[in-house]
Amino acid sequence: MRFLTIIATALYTLGFVSAQSCTPNGPNGAHTSGTPGCTCNPNGSITCAGFQVCGVGNTNANIDARSVYTATVQCRNKGGQIVEVKTQGVTVPKTVSNLRTKNGCLTVPSITTDAPTEQQLLAAATCPNGNWSKVLKDGTITDAWTYAVTFAGFSSCPYVSLSGNCP
Repeated sequence: MRFLTIIATALYTLGFVSAQSCTPNGPNGAHTSGTPGCTCNPNGSITCAGFQVCGVGNTNANIDARSVYTATVQCRNKGGQIVEVKTQGVTVPKTVSNLRTKNGCLTVPSITTDAPTEQQLLAAATCPNGNWSKVLKDGTITDAWTYAVTFAGFSSCPYVSLSGNCP
């Protein structure tokens, strides 16, 4: 099994990677235990590691993870002619709302997105004619994902913002 750890290249003061052009935003005195990061899984899903942020008082937070999956589908007519089409993105959201603090610390759980089924990817593709058959081309599924942890009242920029692509 091949696991790819996705770590972006631009680091900010807290050691996080930002997919946006803003500084991570959270309560003054917030400090992190553990390292936020996401891993591509062999089935196409992503898993984002859990961590803890202390020094946040009673400030709650939300997690928003999104994966947009695309794949190449081959459309074959009755005569055997093949046309490759790109699926429209299949978006798989994973949201954890209203994470509550305890004793000034916020525990951010590990989360995993669910990869779409082959049928969902095929349904997102359009062949030139409804009589053509659709076949998912092996090795063409990609996942462009984003992950953000945002504190309540600090919506201008997430405290943690990561993004990447999985083959």
